[in-house]
Amino acid sequence: MDYQAILDDINVQIRPLLGSAGQVASYIPALARVSPFQFGIALRTGDGQEAEAGDSATPFSIQSMSKVFSLTLAMRSLGETLWERVGREPSGSPFNSLVQLETERGIPRNPFINAGAIAVADRLLSLGNAKANLLALLSGLCAEVIHMDSEVAQSEADTGFRNAALANFMKAFGTLDNDVAQVLDVYFNQCAISMSCMQVARAAGYLCRDGAHPHDGSQVVNEAQTRRINALMLTCGTYDAAGEFAFRIGLPCKSGVGGGIVAVVPDTLTLCVWSPALDNTGNSHLGRAALELFVAKTGLSVF
Repeated sequence: MDYQAILDDINVQIRPLLGSAGQVASYIPALARVSPFQFGIALRTGDGQEAEAGDSATPFSIQSMSKVFSLTLAMRSLGETLWERVGREPSGSPFNSLVQLETERGIPRNPFINAGAIAVADRLLSLGNAKANLLALLSGLCAEVIHMDSEVAQSEADTGFRNAALANFMKAFGTLDNDVAQVLDVYFNQCAISMSCMQVARAAGYLCRDGAHPHDGSQVVNEAQTRRINALMLTCGTYDAAGEFAFRIGLPCKSGVGGGIVAVVPDTLTLCVWSPALDNTGNSHLGRAALELFVAKTGLSVF
């Protein structure tokens, strides 16, 4: 399959639509300044072929896409004990909902909503230097040095009142072991990781290789854990639009309010799209459209 021609065609179709719909994540000041007139797409196959188009080399804030990699670290280190603090069911609620957390007594519904990722950050903090370990994982997967954007992290911290409420709520229920401020520091910094589409596609490569590292072949996570991460991406990875993504795209996906979406075709490839303008569920408006085009043109789906 000529993936480069397919991505070029998608770029040609999407680019005239830039600025036509959606809004950037204005509630985070550092993201509010990002131009919506950008679109990138990149993929890496399981055997190392790459293709990219548009603004695929432009770094952006990966935001909640980082939750895939923090979950990977936690599953690798903690195994089944991780699920004592985090559930595995779709939320059906906004990603920063407080209501559900109260009714379920401080146990987040899944690791991809904000409360769940904060709970995962707490577990990683108990294991050591969570920020350094996450950057080391990503840098190794990309074969490039990956950084956290301190301006974005500070912007998150300055405006993260709801996330602070979620963390304090969980602390009150005994879900968090560590100091709330330290846990939030890990969470805000992981959301502020800066990567390009091509880097994300490379970093996620183990998810289409039964957990095998995209470069050296070592096991990042085992085969069963890889299946579970992909399953959670499919059912929970795009907030309360997960059902719509499964219906229209049919691939495990994880989005972020920076406008990125990473998708996995198991045993075949990983794909990242980015366009900063979001729809009303917090997912990239044109990123989703690009993924729909990709599936239509390639016929690739888990169904």
